[in-house]
Amino acid sequence: MALTFANKVTVGRILIVPFFIATVMYISPLHEYFRWVALALFLVAVISDVIDGYIARTRGQKTKAGAILDPLADKILLISAFICLYIKRGNFADIHFPLWFVVAIISRDVMLLMGSMIVQLSTGKLEIEANRSGKLTAFLQIVCVLGVLLQLKFTFVFWYVALVATFVSGVIYIKEGIKALNESTVSGS
Repeated sequence: MALTFANKVTVGRILIVPFFIATVMYISPLHEYFRWVALALFLVAVISDVIDGYIARTRGQKTKAGAILDPLADKILLISAFICLYIKRGNFADIHFPLWFVVAIISRDVMLLMGSMIVQLSTGKLEIEANRSGKLTAFLQIVCVLGVLLQLKFTFVFWYVALVATFVSGVIYIKEGIKALNESTVSGS
């Protein structure tokens, strides 16, 4: 089966990530323009996420591949952004992510990935459906990345809001995973 247009946009978003990483890693006081290139690439990726979701919903292009690729593309982009911007913290930025924030964000995503694998292995199916708390968390994390790339002084406020949202959404996803496991056990008995 060929990829739908929405899936192609998602794959394009994944392909942007290495270029985003490279531009962030090349940012320096002598190469400040790479920060603007990184910002542009990040914005293209974020906008393409909105576009592929809209296309999938309105044109009947929701697929299993899209259900897996879309959240994967989001995680690859955001985790790459947090790690790279943390690594480059002393080279170009007065405003940079603290280690505790990066560890908290990535830890939640690793736990959710492991939980998803457990649900898949236990039930034989995995339906990844973003809930409101997950969408809000992603939005806040995007705002945090934009704040660091733009060097906005007040961006630290969003770190705390994003941290709370990350924790809350993590708890909600864990509850949903446990519910899926319990339902498969009951129906499998």
